[in-house]
Amino acid sequence: MTTALRTPERVGTLADRCAAILANRGVDPTDPPPEPASGAVAALELADARIPPRYRHALADHPQVTTWAEEVALAGRPGPSGTRGIAIGPSLLIAGPTGTGKTYQAYGAIRSLLGAGVRLRWEAVTTPDLYARLRPRPGHDPERDLVTLARCPLLILDDLGAAKQSEWTEELTYRLINRRYNDMLPTLITTNLPTDALRDAVGDRVASRLAEMTTRVILTGRDRRRHPAA
Repeated sequence: MTTALRTPERVGTLADRCAAILANRGVDPTDPPPEPASGAVAALELADARIPPRYRHALADHPQVTTWAEEVALAGRPGPSGTRGIAIGPSLLIAGPTGTGKTYQAYGAIRSLLGAGVRLRWEAVTTPDLYARLRPRPGHDPERDLVTLARCPLLILDDLGAAKQSEWTEELTYRLINRRYNDMLPTLITTNLPTDALRDAVGDRVASRLAEMTTRVILTGRDRRRHPAA
């Protein structure tokens, strides 16, 4: 049995076809390959796929928020590549009326850390979505989700106290906060509630841990959604 060999003419034809395709796409095969994006730029681009569109250009500009981001970065543990990764660090509680920019500052802090080159695995969830996510249902393991959020190196817990409370939600909140409190994992929490109302909403055990583990930032001003800046 004989094996057919590719002739030089056939190879040349394929090469011509590839060159024509590249030319149609405006690609010059003699051009050098583009420089790869830096780690910080690549991390921000990946984060944009997870950050809600409204906050993809968020900028943390409150002094206490930027200070917190710097402290988290400094507390990071150097990895093999020399970049710092989240190990342990301080937590932050951003409180204030509706529309004062709490969520904006929170996502801005995430973007600041990524832009500084910090290796960052993070999760973000509102408390109403948290309880919906952990509600038992067929084919779902809520304990696994709870452990994932509890162990995540950095967690945004948005709108704490916004959902209707029950013994079940209070227990879940306690388990989540207590785990992160014990492991000293950075947690960024936002709430519309003043201190006394937040204590009533989440219970004394959670309120006590939040008082110790977080620096409290108070945002003031009008509702930016109703009164956008000129």
